Amino acid sequence: MFRLDPTQAVLHHLSRKAGAGPSSLSPEARLIVEAPIEPSYSSAVIIGIAQVIEGLLLATLGFAIFATYVEPGQSAIYLPTILVTTLFANVLFNAARTHRIIAYRTAVQQAGRVLAAWSLVFIVLMTAAFLFKTSELVSRVWLVSWYISGGLVLVLFRLSLRAMVLEWTKEGRLKRRTVIVGGGHDAEVLIDSITKSASSDVRLLGLFDDRDDIRSPESVAGLAKLGRIADLLEFARQTRVDLVIVSMPLSAEKRVLEMLTQLWVLPVDIRLSAHMSKLRFTSKAYSYVGDVPVFDMADRPISDWNLVFKWVFDKLVAIAALILLAPVMVATAIAIKLDSPGPVFFRQKRQGFNNEEIEIYKFRSMRTDMADATASKLVTRDDPRVTKVGKFIRKTSIDELPQLFNVLRGELSIVGPRPHAPQAKADNLLYYEAVEGYFARHKVKPGITGWAQIHGWRGETDTVDKIMQRVQHDLYYIEKWSILLDLYIVLMTPFSLFSKSENAY
Repeated sequence: MFRLDPTQAVLHHLSRKAGAGPSSLSPEARLIVEAPIEPSYSSAVIIGIAQVIEGLLLATLGFAIFATYVEPGQSAIYLPTILVTTLFANVLFNAARTHRIIAYRTAVQQAGRVLAAWSLVFIVLMTAAFLFKTSELVSRVWLVSWYISGGLVLVLFRLSLRAMVLEWTKEGRLKRRTVIVGGGHDAEVLIDSITKSASSDVRLLGLFDDRDDIRSPESVAGLAKLGRIADLLEFARQTRVDLVIVSMPLSAEKRVLEMLTQLWVLPVDIRLSAHMSKLRFTSKAYSYVGDVPVFDMADRPISDWNLVFKWVFDKLVAIAALILLAPVMVATAIAIKLDSPGPVFFRQKRQGFNNEEIEIYKFRSMRTDMADATASKLVTRDDPRVTKVGKFIRKTSIDELPQLFNVLRGELSIVGPRPHAPQAKADNLLYYEAVEGYFARHKVKPGITGWAQIHGWRGETDTVDKIMQRVQHDLYYIEKWSILLDLYIVLMTPFSLFSKSENAY
């Protein structure tokens, strides 16, 4: 896995310029950006849900036959037998590699493997009953009925799943939007391999390459060159890119490193193709895109099931917080109206996930005639722009509570790097100019609170050291993220508001 220390000044200067301003994309790239994007489904989530549904069907069927045929007083052995058999079946289905998207697309092969695994489950079950002399405790009618009806249910479920997966494939919902970095013959071989083995799972958008000579033509294997690697940064922020495959030889270490130092700030999976390498590693060293072996260089920080877990966590915490803190929010709104003329809420543009511009809500803490919508000037101690009520709600972060509505709208998370205003500065430098790799903190959705905030790095960031410390903590959070870490940060936030608020004005 590729890692970069944010405190080291080794990043390419282009990673600093990644959000400095729009550059001109090529006409081909612009067409892709302007085209509508089809919704996508996570393969990992589909596979997980399919396993749960399949297990529930088998267990429910076993319990239904038991309830219909067997006397209730004999449940002591049936209930654990049904649960263990269902879990063992799931293990064998996975061992037979039937829980993969590519397997879901087949009919005869998928059904054959599932039925073979289901049969093996019952062979093991009957053998165990014989060896442990418990066969007389289990009804043969129940056993045979569950086996036959279970096999029928499995086939029907898998055929239904196949129909859905084929429809989603046709609609492009299972395809990962992919770009190739590199050109020439190596890229041509790579594109051909992907087209033959992964056309149902990958949608190739185009090529990006810094070379302009004959080694990098404007079109490779029918795929257009969309620009240079620097253009890929803007391209990936204007349209969804799921996967970047680098087509460079392993020996080109310098070129690979330069490319990675530009692209690591993007929330995408980055893979280094090994299809042309003469070096051969064990199969465990590779992952695969279709039949193409690749090395994992960087992963999207939060994806698949983790994205689902974080979404549920955000919504539950936001709803609970709005209910519990409603009296505080109402009292704050009244105090603001009594303290100074103007609206209760203040809206401000901030940078969100992948540099997307979002508008966040806050309780107004400044005088209306002195409000700074662009945050071009940081709030300082005894700032004359801040009202009396504003000083208190900023110190206690009560002014941030309306951002719970941003969480419900999907623009913010409860926990994540704090969103900054695009024009915010430290030592008269825009944040991305002051800190190398600054935009890497936008690889995840920003949050109301975060790792930096509970460690005292909240409030004024008037110096390069302060913003660097905040970015370091944000990148640490992204690297170490888990639901338990989010829960810890939420629980620690109230304590940090009072013990570490010296920078909050």
